[in-house]
Amino acid sequence: MTENATTTRVLLVDDHALVRSGVRTELTRHAPDLEVVGEADDVDGAVAAVHALRPDVVLLDVHLPGGSGGGGAEVVAACAGMLDRTRFLALSVSDSSEDVVAVIRAGARGYVTKAITADDLAQAVRRVAAGDAAFSPRLAGFVLDAFGTGATDLAVHDDELDRLSAREREVMRLIARGYTYKEVAAELFISIKTVETHVSAVLRKLQLSSRHELTRWAAARRLL
Repeated sequence: MTENATTTRVLLVDDHALVRSGVRTELTRHAPDLEVVGEADDVDGAVAAVHALRPDVVLLDVHLPGGSGGGGAEVVAACAGMLDRTRFLALSVSDSSEDVVAVIRAGARGYVTKAITADDLAQAVRRVAAGDAAFSPRLAGFVLDAFGTGATDLAVHDDELDRLSAREREVMRLIARGYTYKEVAAELFISIKTVETHVSAVLRKLQLSSRHELTRWAAARRLL
């Protein structure tokens, strides 16, 4: 996020004008801290807009015309040198493992489907802007294909998992899969405050600093 700014600057990338209009309207209505600074409808336009506008977060569809046919993943890859400043969050109707893995491997911070609510989308944008991961429930497991390790590596890290209590492991798996604190609380029949406490404990015990790191840690150990 821009230094001393109170808003997160968002670029919308989708080849359907109606979708862009709808997302813009919903974010304006539900998240005044998120400012839509531009739009693009194809790969080439998106890459140009990212470099020109330097947004905090790019919300992009994975299926886009133009470029060499790589869609959203091609946009992310073409902006690889900017990933420390601009973060990418895929927003797509597709929930296929191929699409998820391709865009995450390219460097995106998360992937949510268009079935997401406006409030949850706003939260996902905020998490990605902060450097965390954001996934629709059940999609985070697909990153196993990109970050999987062998059985030998898994055994080496068993001691790290043993640091967590049974409840902390449950919370860790759900958070790593992209569940919100509210969704975790509902799933486990505990309070949101308790979820927050468990997440803090998990990150501290595993010496991780963000949800994004936690997702990659869990994926590498095939815990999702």
